[in-house]
Amino acid sequence: MLRRKIYSAGLLICFSLITAGNIQKGSATGTKNITGSDTMIVQGPVSTPSDFDLNPAALLYAKEYVKKNNWGLERLKKRSRSSLKIINSVFSKYEIPPELKYMAVVESNLNADTVCNSSGATGIWQLMPFTALELGLKITDDNDERLHIHKSSAAAAKYLKRLYAEFGDWLLVIAAYNSGPTKVTRAINLSGNKNFWKLQNFLPEETRNHVKRFVSVLYFFEEENITAV
Repeated sequence: MLRRKIYSAGLLICFSLITAGNIQKGSATGTKNITGSDTMIVQGPVSTPSDFDLNPAALLYAKEYVKKNNWGLERLKKRSRSSLKIINSVFSKYEIPPELKYMAVVESNLNADTVCNSSGATGIWQLMPFTALELGLKITDDNDERLHIHKSSAAAAKYLKRLYAEFGDWLLVIAAYNSGPTKVTRAINLSGNKNFWKLQNFLPEETRNHVKRFVSVLYFFEEENITAV
């Protein structure tokens, strides 16, 4: 199982139970800010993260999050196996680390019908209409492929691969998926650092929360594969 190091400068923000009704999208989410055609895929394998270890602060935060949200997470785990299996298959094809499949849990609780009324983001990957079209998905009155788990996961994989080519760090990729690459680049420039935990305070609060929620959900699903450092 792929594992990855996470460093933490301190985890200070508490989150509510992740439910589809509580999902929020910023005014400029990462899924709004892409360029290029749907065939623009970085050639060659994406570098895989190093061992995925949690320092004491990050591990404590993840444990507390899981404790507070255990009931909802356990219910989600029981009904998510088939969806996560499909995403795994797609991500393997695009050489995306399998851990990134848990982004869909954070985005939508794996509810394909989830729609963010404020932004129009739809599906398990919460893709905006323009983004979905750029990534090759079809959106018509009769057929919205953002609701198709396999096709929308392929679109998300393309976008994740583009973001990794730009930032070279998966936590920054997750941040950029949420807020857009421009805001992540700005945070890097202001902080002089490319470590999420060191630049996080230069990112929007929603994005900081989004990445930390991902880390906690990953810990819940992959606890046996995570080591404390």
